[in-house]
Amino acid sequence: MLTLLSNCRFNSPYLFLVHQIHTRNIRIAFWLNLVFFGVELFGGWYTNSLAILSDALHDFGDSLSLGLAWYFQSLARKGRDEKFTYGYRRYSLLGALINSLILTAGSIFIVVEAIPRIREPQETLSTGMFAIAVVGIIINYLAMKQLRQGNTLNERVVSLHLLEDVLGWVAILIGAVIIYFTGWHVIDPILSVLIAGFILFNVIRNVRESLNIILQKVPESISVPELSSTIKDVGHILEVRDLHLWTLDGEKMIMSVVLVVEEGVSRSALAKIKKEVRHAVRAFNIEHATIEIVLPGEDDSHEKDR
Repeated sequence: MLTLLSNCRFNSPYLFLVHQIHTRNIRIAFWLNLVFFGVELFGGWYTNSLAILSDALHDFGDSLSLGLAWYFQSLARKGRDEKFTYGYRRYSLLGALINSLILTAGSIFIVVEAIPRIREPQETLSTGMFAIAVVGIIINYLAMKQLRQGNTLNERVVSLHLLEDVLGWVAILIGAVIIYFTGWHVIDPILSVLIAGFILFNVIRNVRESLNIILQKVPESISVPELSSTIKDVGHILEVRDLHLWTLDGEKMIMSVVLVVEEGVSRSALAKIKKEVRHAVRAFNIEHATIEIVLPGEDDSHEKDR
């Protein structure tokens, strides 16, 4: 076991297990989604339901997305090397972006398919739709619940895929009940349009978060003035300069900073300052901190913050 951990180049066995859990979550969701895709194809043909067939096509796209997420999440587990000195964790972010694009395309497809059905509703077998919808809700809910246990951006975006599927099947179930008692076949496409709009709203939010990470925006959960104040509270620090903060994938926080310390501080005290600063910033979930220490008036070869 120790050899395996060493070969995978993880910083700790805990980190290895966390990544294993993330990958397992996506793998389980992938197989659940792919198997149910075949069930949907048969169900759509049996009930003559364009809504179910459309959802089958959409679920096939979800399966592709989950497969990509599985691959990228596995790749993100690799440690750093000479090609990627920060490791491969941003591949998880790449998977999230690709999945967001596929989810957007799927939602647009639903709207495009729903509009003609609003104009000219088609008769479907409501009892068959109801039975398949119940199975669809259960399968997709189980897959979504599995991914909700994770906290990576990739897992959250993929779980959004499955939330869309759960809501879609709820809409089909409600539509089947209404159609059975009223014959209003137009209900199903109307609900589909509303759900697609809800999903697109959430996709935009996730894409914005992904772009903020790529552009190295300071994470929303951290206040730079508060972080700077916390660092300065460590003894013998006169000034905090060039404080830079970003995140690799929405989880791992990276910081670099230049500290101006009092003159006459011993070498052992300087080492203690660095240790105390690294300990202090852990409260902000900062895993990696690069700290440079200079004396007053010393050129630190960095552009001063304005």
